[in-house]
Amino acid sequence: MILEKRFMRFTSCILIFLFVLILSGYYQRQLSEAIMEDSTMTFKAAAVQFNPQLNERDQNIEGLLEVVIEAAKQDAKLIVTPEMATTGYYYANRDAIAPFVDTIPGYTTKKFEEVAKKYDIYIVIGMPEVDPETELYYNAAALVGPEGYIGKYRKTHQWETEEHWAAWGDLGVPVYDTKIGKIAMNICMDSAYFESARLAAVNGADILAFPTNSSAQAIAALQARAIQNGLYIVSANRSNTENGFHMIGASAIWSPEGKKLAEAAFVPSPNEDIHESTIIYGEIDRMQYNNQGKKRLKERRPELYKDLMLYIAPWDYSKNNDSHDITAAVIQYEPVIGNKDENLDKISTLLQKSLQEGKQKGKAVQLVVLPELSATGPIKELDTIKNAAEDLDGTTVKFFEKIAKENHLHIVFGMIEKEGDKLYNSAVLVGPKGEVIGSYRQAHLNETDKTWATPGNALKVFSTDIGKIGVMIGYDAAFPEVAGIMAVRRADIIAMPARWNGIFDREIEMNPNISANKYPAGAMSLWDSVAMSAQAYTIVSNLIGTDSNYFGQSGLYTLDPLYGLDQPLAARKNQEDLLLMDIKTLQNDWWFNQQRLIESRRTYFYKPLIQSAK
Repeated sequence: MILEKRFMRFTSCILIFLFVLILSGYYQRQLSEAIMEDSTMTFKAAAVQFNPQLNERDQNIEGLLEVVIEAAKQDAKLIVTPEMATTGYYYANRDAIAPFVDTIPGYTTKKFEEVAKKYDIYIVIGMPEVDPETELYYNAAALVGPEGYIGKYRKTHQWETEEHWAAWGDLGVPVYDTKIGKIAMNICMDSAYFESARLAAVNGADILAFPTNSSAQAIAALQARAIQNGLYIVSANRSNTENGFHMIGASAIWSPEGKKLAEAAFVPSPNEDIHESTIIYGEIDRMQYNNQGKKRLKERRPELYKDLMLYIAPWDYSKNNDSHDITAAVIQYEPVIGNKDENLDKISTLLQKSLQEGKQKGKAVQLVVLPELSATGPIKELDTIKNAAEDLDGTTVKFFEKIAKENHLHIVFGMIEKEGDKLYNSAVLVGPKGEVIGSYRQAHLNETDKTWATPGNALKVFSTDIGKIGVMIGYDAAFPEVAGIMAVRRADIIAMPARWNGIFDREIEMNPNISANKYPAGAMSLWDSVAMSAQAYTIVSNLIGTDSNYFGQSGLYTLDPLYGLDQPLAARKNQEDLLLMDIKTLQNDWWFNQQRLIESRRTYFYKPLIQSAK
């Protein structure tokens, strides 16, 4: 019996020892794998600024391979090449490009697969594709890696030049899972439509590879697309002139927070073309794939975005066809938190000052935009918020109705609205007859507002005698779908009361010389993107506050400063300020405007944007 017990204890010890050995081996393997993983948590990406020769496919492929190999030898793990990098860009019709198209996969991808395998890298190749089944041509990009051909993208939103030979892309925006992350592709003109990058993000991308042949517009949108979607963006442009079309260089790599990691030289004119290839490098940190932009995707409200699927073109008899010359004012101030009477007095004084400045300049102000929570400021205590809340028949609304009627104004202001036992972060538009034209309840709430406010359930555009005015509030700007809805509903102007300290935005970081009319110091990327994505003049009035760190920098964001149409304005940082702005809405004769935006949207592919996440 004693021997039996000793044997059992011995056996138990042996089993425990073996278990510990197994467990130790498991953790050692896990540790080893973690160390291996850590060694590749950061890697180098490269944008290749390569200038192909028109009609010289084989020569271009060999030259491009040399530059790609050069980047690979500098330890780049992802290498992105320009749009149509194997053939050049300008082709008059299908017959002109027919000798140079290739299947994907095919001859071209095979050449790059060999390099990708040898150097253990991923390459994105901009090229014209022929579909062997239909014999249709596409402006495409192919992704190859160490394992061979991975996948392709066909350009969804095309510019005029390729419309003469290329069919519209029909693949949507696929995302490809690789050892270095999930990679999607957009091409050039795609970036003028927020939907292209948004589809990449909603489909799970970490990196957006962006081949382009850009003269300004395409690359100017990329900082905002990175911020909105939490994506690294690697943009490869050209830096020369082809058939009179000048491409400006300025290839860039952007972080998911919209920080510029690298940028190539800007080439302002054909006289300064850079013909030799340029490579820029940026560090990609895989730990940053899980970022604030990605987390915001879970806050999207797809049930409110259904109108993104509408294609109301070329006929739309409900839209405003008349351009309006408008003088608008933005008033930026620091509220006394919770003191309505004092704040309304301050607003009245500042508003009269704006009207007087307008008169001195021979202008009659027609529209005034005030900050979010105009009369109360951002109150923190729930009981005080409840006491400050009013319905739309309350004293705050009546105050603004009276001022609007006396001065024949449209005024957009923010307030804490109550209806029954619910509270809303609201913005109200009152008109020159002293009436409420409409009100909007903020649909996307930040973490602070979620503690007291109920989200609104509608995005709104209001008809007025100065055109259609869309209204959004502060945090809504982080959700590009809102600007998209404003465009579909044909807003001429977007008024945005804001209470933003820049936590989800950055000042514009692209080379300032890219824009013919330079952005002012302090111009913000997401606010600019609202205007550009909706092709609607966007007026932002932001609070200032030393305690709350709201920074001001209110402004007017315009339709096209890049090519010299109009001039953005920005108020000073952390100071009370007043801006007067002249706007001519619609810009019916400009090369790109809201009408052309609407007519060139590819709504069929936007369905993932209006579906709830699985």
